[in-house]
This record gives sequence, structure tokens and C-alpha cells, in this order.
Amino acid sequence: MEETKKLYSQTSIAIATYFGGPAAAGYLVKKNYESFSQEDSGKKAFLIGIFSTLLIFAGLFSLPEHIVDKVPNVVIPAIYTGIIYLIVERLQGQWLKEHKESEGKFQSGWKAAGIGVIFMVIVFAVIMLVAFISGDLSNQDFDAKVYDAGIEEFSKNENQSLKVFSIVDNEEPQTLIKELNKGIVLWEENRTIITNLNTIENLPVELLEQNKILLNYCELRIEHYDLIVRALTEETDKYAVEIEKLGVEINQIIDNL
Repeated sequence: MEETKKLYSQTSIAIATYFGGPAAAGYLVKKNYESFSQEDSGKKAFLIGIFSTLLIFAGLFSLPEHIVDKVPNVVIPAIYTGIIYLIVERLQGQWLKEHKESEGKFQSGWKAAGIGVIFMVIVFAVIMLVAFISGDLSNQDFDAKVYDAGIEEFSKNENQSLKVFSIVDNEEPQTLIKELNKGIVLWEENRTIITNLNTIENLPVELLEQNKILLNYCELRIEHYDLIVRALTEETDKYAVEIEKLGVEINQIIDNL
């Protein structure tokens, strides 16, 4: 190697890494490799740096927000900077040591920091672009009229099925059984309505979550009505505890909704 070449020291590469991520490190390691006429190794190091940066941010995006918020901002950069420092030691440590002992020149830490900042801006721009595209996709229009119509039909069935509880003290068991069975049919229809609403394209996540709750609500109502029918048919109170338990679960869902 020609001693007129300036290399990036481990410390300089660490500084750039802290600001610009593994991609910045890969770039500086690449420049060092080029000083040793190892262009292929340099390209490989740069590609690995870019891939590692993408992998880190993809991992961060996939974590729940409440977990990310608990991690101090300096922790993740400090971790990957330390890892990069050790990798550079293994790959180029001997070269850098010999270069220093032979009084070879090194690039300044300020230049490395500047390169790190440039990569930080690039990474930030990519993140903003991804966030914009993701937000644009997630905010695509969905057929709100179809959804609202389905929910309206759901509410009508619900109100109709619940009328049985207003006559429970005044009607004969056979009449109540008949009305409860009608209610079961209505709740089965509601289950189908929500299942169909889930097929609407571009349905927002919050509505998908609401639909999930509504499906559970339908299942509980069907089970609740069925148990009451069985209790009336068999003229027994052995289902009383289960009926009460289901009633509590139903009320909890109503509170959540």
C-alpha cells in the first residue's frame, strides 16, 4: 500500500456509524479497502452496511410503539456502533495498526462525522418516504357507505333480538323460547354481516379490530340465547352460572365498544 493514502481509523468509522448507521460504516470500510486495491471487498462491505441499516430500521418499525418508546434514543446507535467497531478491528485492525506505526496519514474525524451526517440525512429521507407511502396506502378510500349500511343492519337486528328481554317476565316459556330462537337467527345474520364487512377493500385497521370484537359479541349472544332456551326447555336452573358468566362477558364487550 502507498503510504500517501489516507485511511479512516476505527474511531472515525465509529463516529460515522453513530450518526449514519452501518451504511456509513460500510462506505468508509469500502474506502479503506480501495486503498489496498481490494475493490470487490469494498463493494461487499458497503452492500452489507446498507442491508444492515435497512434491517435495523425494519426491525424498529415492526416493534410495538410502546416498546420502542421505552428504549433511550442513544441505546440502539451505541449498540450497533460497538458491533461495527469490533468488526472493523477484525477486518482491518492489523492494516490500520501497521499504517499508524509507519506514520501513515488518516482522514480527520470531522470528515468521517460529516459523511455520517450525510448518511443520516439519506436514511431519514428514506424513512420519511416509506412512512409517506405506508400512510398513503393505509389511508386509501374504502367503501364507507357499504360499511355503514352493514352496521345499520347489524343494529336493527340487535335491537330486534333484544326485545325478548322486555317481555321475559310476562310471557309463557314457549313464547320466550320462540322469541329467543328468532334472536339466535338474527345474531347469526349479524355474524354473517360482519364477516362480509371484513372483505371490504382498504378497510382501516381500527374497523377491522372493531369487527373482530363484534364477531366475538355475536358468538357470545348466540351462546347466551342458546343456554337460556335450554334452561327454559328443560325447566332447570343448572345453566344459571354459565348464563350469568356470559352476561358479564357481553356487558364487558358492550363497555369496550
